[in-house]
Amino acid sequence: MTGIDIDKILHLSPSPAYVVDLGRLRHNLAILDDVQHRSGAKILLAMKAFSMWSVFPLISRTLQGVCASSPWEARLGREEFGREVHSFAAAFKESDVTQLLRISNHLVFNSFDQLERFRPLWEEEQGRVSVGLRVNPEHSEGHTEIYDPCAPHSRLGIPRKEFDGRSLEGVEGLHFHTLCEQLFEPLERTAQAFEEKFGEFLPQMKWINFGGGHHITREGYDINGLVELIRYFKEKYGVEVYLEPGEAVAIGTGILVAEVLDVVNNGMEIAILDVSATCHMPDILEMPYRPGINGGFEPGEKPHTYRLGGASCLAGDVIGDWSFEQPLRPGDRLAFEDMAHYTMVKTTTFNGIQHPHICTFEPGNGVLKVVRSFSYEDFKQRLS
Repeated sequence: MTGIDIDKILHLSPSPAYVVDLGRLRHNLAILDDVQHRSGAKILLAMKAFSMWSVFPLISRTLQGVCASSPWEARLGREEFGREVHSFAAAFKESDVTQLLRISNHLVFNSFDQLERFRPLWEEEQGRVSVGLRVNPEHSEGHTEIYDPCAPHSRLGIPRKEFDGRSLEGVEGLHFHTLCEQLFEPLERTAQAFEEKFGEFLPQMKWINFGGGHHITREGYDINGLVELIRYFKEKYGVEVYLEPGEAVAIGTGILVAEVLDVVNNGMEIAILDVSATCHMPDILEMPYRPGINGGFEPGEKPHTYRLGGASCLAGDVIGDWSFEQPLRPGDRLAFEDMAHYTMVKTTTFNGIQHPHICTFEPGNGVLKVVRSFSYEDFKQRLS
């Protein structure tokens, strides 16, 4: 990965381990800070993608707060980030709303029924908690349906037709989130569809939330276009504009260190690792997704091709096929790239597989710090 001393990390790190490079994290934050200053937008961290709260003190110097999808996420954001907390879920229990109203600055509902059902609760907090609605622009830019909030029959966001005859009394903002791992142009098209469908309501709003899923910190992102789009909405409608990227905060910052445990042959060479697709990299099975490996190439491109798999009993715990310059042997280390986001937040202890350590690496002084290690008790306490 560009700018990360992977060889040094592999030498210093335990295995398995997620390692976040603080230099790359600061690099991403500098880009996001530039967007904030030039556009006037407020940028939040989407905790669903990256909730490594030990680095929240660093992130909170730049970003304005967090967005959360549950009372537990919101509480973690309130306790460890210490700035704004914006909360949304597809549906709430009454107890959820009660808790979230105590710790949130914004509370966004996914339906008019929930807005009205809980009106007696949130109206008591008006002036302290700003209430909004998530809308569905019905403009799909997603390539993988499981991650597309505008897919047919999506449960996320209120379609325009549902607004007819409904009261917006007390509603101060509209929120849309439609993207996944995309650059600026899909956001621009989505914002146009959003304005066409919901623009008539914007003059009575205080804020708009453009959601997340846009890779603002990725090479090739049209930063100037984003700044202009934000300024357009702010100037035309007099609203505050929020963005809530998750991946854009953590993209390119982390690796997953793995060790080869054994090599077997069943029609091809198979390397069994101390990391697992199902436990530690679930997007590989869900999306499907193929991570990069430092020194790994497409099958057949180099002399030695292997299927890489985890040590769990799941037959499908297969990470994928790669080729290498040299043969793999037990004890060899591998570095899976871009493993900070949607990894730590989605891990499981299935099969009692050892959970990776969580580490930081400071490139300025070459220090690798083990922030958290996991034990049998962590596994046991998730069960009963």
